[in-house]
Amino acid sequence: MNHSWTAPTRSELLALAGLPVDELTAQAAELALQGKGPVVSYSRKVFIPLTELCRDVCHYCTYAKTPRRLEQAYLKPEQVLDIARAGQAAGCHEALFTLGDKPELRYRAARDALDALGHATTLDYVAAMAKLILDETGLLPHLNPGVLSAEDYARLRPVAASMGIMLESASARLAERGGPHFGSPDKQPAVRLAAIDAAGAANVALTSGILIGIGETREERIDSLLALRELHARHGHIQEIIVQNFVPKPGTKMRDVPEPAFDELRWTVAIARLCFGPDMNLQAPPNLNAGRLPELIGAGINDWGGVSPVTPDHVNPESPWPQLERLAEQTAAAGRTLAPRLTLYPEYVCKRERWLDPALLPFVLRHADAEGFAREENWAAGISNTPPFRLARRIRRRTPGIDPLLQRAASGERLDEHDILRLFASRGDELTAVCSAADELRRQVCGDEVTYVVNRNINYTNLCRYKCRFCAFSKGKTSDDLRGKPYVLDLDEIGRRTAEAWERGATEVCLQGGIHPDFTGRTYLDICRAVKQAAPDMHIHAFSPLEVTHGAQTLGIGVADFLEQLLHA
Repeated sequence: MNHSWTAPTRSELLALAGLPVDELTAQAAELALQGKGPVVSYSRKVFIPLTELCRDVCHYCTYAKTPRRLEQAYLKPEQVLDIARAGQAAGCHEALFTLGDKPELRYRAARDALDALGHATTLDYVAAMAKLILDETGLLPHLNPGVLSAEDYARLRPVAASMGIMLESASARLAERGGPHFGSPDKQPAVRLAAIDAAGAANVALTSGILIGIGETREERIDSLLALRELHARHGHIQEIIVQNFVPKPGTKMRDVPEPAFDELRWTVAIARLCFGPDMNLQAPPNLNAGRLPELIGAGINDWGGVSPVTPDHVNPESPWPQLERLAEQTAAAGRTLAPRLTLYPEYVCKRERWLDPALLPFVLRHADAEGFAREENWAAGISNTPPFRLARRIRRRTPGIDPLLQRAASGERLDEHDILRLFASRGDELTAVCSAADELRRQVCGDEVTYVVNRNINYTNLCRYKCRFCAFSKGKTSDDLRGKPYVLDLDEIGRRTAEAWERGATEVCLQGGIHPDFTGRTYLDICRAVKQAAPDMHIHAFSPLEVTHGAQTLGIGVADFLEQLLHA
């Protein structure tokens, strides 16, 4: 959280709105860089159009269709799974469910189809299909089911990592006769704002945003953003704001309405960034603005939204997704690094106790890296001997965000915790810079000689009074049939293994074991003496902090005094 920024008032935003667009976007881009650094994220997803039926009749929409234009009212479970499995095979993390708002309230065909599927409502079917995808593929569902109540959110939360509902506009004028939302009960601003508020009360991480170019004024856009900001200030639940530009589509009532100028989009993105500040995630769809993506980064965005290598954008089928390689190039052209995220943004992954149902936690952690972004490979320690590390480029771009830190470290200056965390967060060119600086420091300090030691591990007991849930080493009385028998090596056996190691060329023994309930500090001292008696010149590398603490406590002395005794032993 950035504490140096103060949210502008409505009058202050209106004053900013009068600035030239280039001046406005420069301020917004600096604010985005201040809060989000050089990373621009995206979510690798599949698009699951569960139903294209909808009770609303938005005048710009080609997604919603009437029953006579559809072969089936809802995707069947096997079709849903086929899409999800294709996404799983393509390395996706997110399953985006799109659907119309409560179509069974308008169409008999929807009610009949739900009866045949064995579900009372569309939301019941959404919940079942989200759980099916979780169980069968592990993809994380993001649900866009429209207007929901508190009870609806509670029902869907156990199967949805995040949800979304666009405000589109807080202008009630657009729902009047002749407006784009006329005849669409779910597009009434008060209804949508109530649903967004209910999501926050239910601790649901939410995507929302506005649609520009549908007849609203600039002032109405600002009021829409302020309405969202007020709800976010209340709950902290809006994880991203989308600024989406209207694109006219054939076959709609608004097919002849011109789309907004690109500078209108830049202006609105910049105002959104200035309204929400450095910490909000701000997105504009890349497939609706092909060829001008660096300018959107320059206006203050830090995210491209969901991008699918498998499925089209069913809401904007005329606008294909950019290839990820091209998206990375366009992002780099603006001096940023493209990074995959989950449907739940990193800051919400890191506060998962609030934002995730416990049932979802294992699925999210399986996909997340240490920062809460998406894992970019499946390697894990102990599974493979060859991490898929990409070799650093010989020629790299400047990395002004971390170059001063690297220079300070190279000069011997001690970095503080904040500096170190910043280096740990490096990606792309910054990671290359960190690795290069570390390699140069290694060359200066150690030269090019790589050393090793011949040693033997001696684990003197696998009995432990602690029950760490991640540990596969310690044994208890009930472990015989699971992980082998518990043991305690006597001093003679420790000496024998030491002598055997020395005879085979080892110069070091590594001593470590469980925290045996009968061990005292005297036990650890005796183990060291047994090693030295068997091989006086053997180097001892021994004991975890827990063992040292345990030994000191059982002797009634301080850790420093016990360490001194271990050295003399």
